[in-house]
Amino acid sequence: MLRNKRYFCGKMPVKKIRRHYRRARYVLYRETLIDAKEHVLTFLGSFAGIGGIALLNSKYFVASDNLFLLASFGASSVLIYGIINSPLAQPRNLIGGHVISALVGVTIHKLIPGEVWLACALSVSISIVLMQVTKTLHPPGGATALLANMGSEKIKSMGYLFVLTPVLSGVLILLAVALIFNNLRHRRYPHKSWFRKKL
Repeated sequence: MLRNKRYFCGKMPVKKIRRHYRRARYVLYRETLIDAKEHVLTFLGSFAGIGGIALLNSKYFVASDNLFLLASFGASSVLIYGIINSPLAQPRNLIGGHVISALVGVTIHKLIPGEVWLACALSVSISIVLMQVTKTLHPPGGATALLANMGSEKIKSMGYLFVLTPVLSGVLILLAVALIFNNLRHRRYPHKSWFRKKL
């Protein structure tokens, strides 16, 4: 029996295509809504988190040292204040990703101090694999591993102290601020099953 072309487009009925089209339009509409209050909370949270670390840095170090303020913290802020329900933004990933990557970065720098290209490549690659294995994948962690090998002489000379401060101390400040600002209004952070995430 021949199918009426009016109701079928290829193998899919026109009604089904229209339903998919309406659903896609709705998802696009929801994703592009501008929620001013949501954006204000994102701004305030990231401002307070990075501002707190920068203030701590300015009290104890001159601008050229920049020991507390790591570039990877800016990338973490995008995740933990901007897309708070992402598995990559949960506390386990935030803390574990940075700490594991810092440990790897410092260790590789100590083992291969003379070959920067090799140390950088190994640090980032090993960090990614270890984050995957420990279910703590956090993309900014790759930058932290890189920084342990490419940072200033002051950062390189810190050795494993780099893991405790600025990495762990900075991450804990970001997390504390995230817990405050991400639980205002209708937001909920961390996600209720953050400790079971399989990322």
